[in-house]
Amino acid sequence: MKSFATASLLALLVSGLAAGSSVAAEAKQDFTLVNKTGYDISHVYVSPSKSDDWEEDVLGKDVLEDGDAWAIKFSRAEKSCKWDLKVVYSDDDSSAYWKGINLCEVGKITIHYNRKSDTTSADLE
Repeated sequence: MKSFATASLLALLVSGLAAGSSVAAEAKQDFTLVNKTGYDISHVYVSPSKSDDWEEDVLGKDVLEDGDAWAIKFSRAEKSCKWDLKVVYSDDDSSAYWKGINLCEVGKITIHYNRKSDTTSADLE
């Protein structure tokens, strides 16, 4: 139903740094994924760019509904900054993915789907 091309994302500057003691407990790769595609997402995979495996679905049994956001947390011991992101749509199991996202500089990823061009894109903040 939907076809998606692999897209490389360019890292944007983080819009600001949060202040307070809660920042100390966060890993530098933590980010929020926002679904503005018009479709529900059944699976989200985040794996180091150097890996050949997508690892586990970070949503588990949950679904990231259209319009919702999901906080993705990393271990503070994690050193890698470059990560790949894959999302799988609930309606037809099609997917979109991006490689080499610098999560040390990105705090929010908002994904969009364009019906006219049949593509999924991502905005990095």
